Formats: sequence, structure tokens, C-alpha cells
Amino acid sequence: MGRVMVENGTIDVPEISADWYQDVVDAAASSPEPVRWFAGHFTEGAIVLLGLLLLAAALTRLGGGQRDRALALVAPIPVVLAYGGSEWLKTIVDQDRPCRAATQAIIAGSCPPTGDWSFPSNHSTVAGALAVATLLLARRIGLVALALAALAAFSRVFVGVHYPHDVVAGLLFGAGVVLLLVPPLRRAVVVLLRRRAPAEPPVADPIGGTRR
Repeated sequence: MGRVMVENGTIDVPEISADWYQDVVDAAASSPEPVRWFAGHFTEGAIVLLGLLLLAAALTRLGGGQRDRALALVAPIPVVLAYGGSEWLKTIVDQDRPCRAATQAIIAGSCPPTGDWSFPSNHSTVAGALAVATLLLARRIGLVALALAALAAFSRVFVGVHYPHDVVAGLLFGAGVVLLLVPPLRRAVVVLLRRRAPAEPPVADPIGGTRR
């Protein structure tokens, strides 16, 4: 395949990001067909895999104490909020997709419709949030999730639908929302769990009487 040319004249993006985008899509265009096929499917499937890793990490905490259970219960909440925040930011920035200016077909098959803006990347936001939430739950699983999130973000550039700065911003935004919201949410749930916990039965005192 020939060089994928992208016109940047009407797109207000950092020049270095536009240049990196051009380099990545050039490499994608010249890559073997199996690589392009894998990238086209991985870019969507990676989010599912990250969700499964978060579930696996949460299960490791459910059998623990109140703080562990609280963390497992609240971990998905900031992920959803991060996604909503990224959608809101898109409407503020209104940055057009790079694939709309590409002169050749992109690996993703089709460019998202007009109005589905580019900055920040929703996929990368969710990937970053899922990875950090998983890391907070289980270190080893979380490290795998972080690597997978980075690949998921890169794949959005590789298939041609995002600039590099879109995916970097998405990863950082998703991670930041999780790190900001998990501690207060966890504390609130711990308080609720303690209120709902049955009162401990009195314990016999060997010296005499009972104690709690």
C-alpha cells in the first residue's frame, strides 16, 4: 500500500502529534494483512479483556475485610464516570478525527461519523481507568492490565482514528479519575458496611462478667 497522506491544514492539533500519526498510519498501511486484521479486532476487544481483568482482580478482594470488599465494589464506578467525562470533553474541544482527512482507507474500515470528536479518546480513557482500577485491586493483574491498556491506546492510532495526543490524554484522564475518586468512594462504602454489619456477640471475660 502507498503512503497515507493526511491534510493537517484545517486541523488544530500539535504538529508533533500530527507527524507521529502520519508515521504510525504509514507503518500500518505497509504492514502485513494479518497484522492489520488483528489490529482492527484488537482495538475493540482489548476493552473487553480489560474488563475481565478488572472482574478477576475484584474477585480476589471480595473474600477479604470491609476495606477490601469496599474497594472491589467501588472500583467500577470511576471507570463509568471517566467515560462520561471524556464524552463531555469531546463536546468542549470539538477536534475532528484525523481519519476524516486521510486520502486512503484506514484499518478501522470506516471513520466515525461527524460529531464523534477525536479528543480525548474514549477507548483510551476507559482503558486507562480499567487498568488503574485493576492495579489498585491486585498488583500482578494490574501490571498486565497497564500493558494491555497501553497497547489498546496505541491501536487507536494504528487503525487511524486518533492522534497520539488523543490517546495519551485519554489514558491520563481515565487513570486520574480513578485515583481521585476511589479513596473517597471506598471510605463511604466502608462506613456503610460497618453500619450494616451485625453487632458482635458478647464475649465471656475469664475474670468475670462479659465484654464486647
